[in-house]
Amino acid sequence: MRIALGLQYDGSPYAGWQLQPNQTTVQGELEKALAAFVGAEGTHASSINTITAGRTDAGVHALGQVIHFDTHVEREEFSWVRGVNSYLPNSIVVNWAKVVPEEFSARFSAYERTYIYALHAGPCRSPMMNQRAGYVMLPPNIWFDVEAMREAAQYLIGEHDFSAFRSSECQSNTPVKTMYSIEIISEKPWLYFRIRGNAFLHHMVRNLVGSFLQIGRGRQKPEWMGQLLEGKNRQLAAPTFMPDGLYLSKIAYPEEFAIPSPWLENSWLPAAVVGR
Repeated sequence: MRIALGLQYDGSPYAGWQLQPNQTTVQGELEKALAAFVGAEGTHASSINTITAGRTDAGVHALGQVIHFDTHVEREEFSWVRGVNSYLPNSIVVNWAKVVPEEFSARFSAYERTYIYALHAGPCRSPMMNQRAGYVMLPPNIWFDVEAMREAAQYLIGEHDFSAFRSSECQSNTPVKTMYSIEIISEKPWLYFRIRGNAFLHHMVRNLVGSFLQIGRGRQKPEWMGQLLEGKNRQLAAPTFMPDGLYLSKIAYPEEFAIPSPWLENSWLPAAVVGR
């Protein structure tokens, strides 16, 4: 049978989602926990291969990650939750488990993905937000030009070639993606980006955030974002911004699969961010 799992994780201890030689990854920890749970239940602990909705980078977090795997082991859905969680480190949690039809794919059945970037700014960083949020040093009484960033965001809505925001290591078949919405929410000392699209390129959100901040700090005009898009040249855009504040927030699937919403989705974020 095919099982889907909903995950949340703190990505700061990991070298990203994907398995890598001699590196600790989220996928590696999850697959070890799955094998241990199956073995503990009296079944041969063969390897379990997982497919994910989105391969998060090193240091990137997830509030609503979805994966699937195939197994001959039959268990109650909540037994998968409790059992696998008992073998996972505290930084990774399975929120729900669901038997899904064979045609379901965590990756290819998804039609929409939402990322949230949480950033705080001011004269001093907060040690409480270390590896949980991005940071920009700003003098007292100085803030970003939020309206300029919102104006810049309009250039990105729709289907475009996002090569200007694509990592050289990106493995996507095409740089053409569709952006549905970009919301920029200002609640000093916090700035949030909520970005929703059909799919994303490697480092795309972090590259977008870096470019938005150039505009928000008055170093570029809003129309610069449109020029970057048209130029399709990664070297002209801003450097890749830090991963600390990036969260894979939600994956959307057709209703026929009845995939649960993330548990306590975005509950730690302000209502202005969650409610949009």
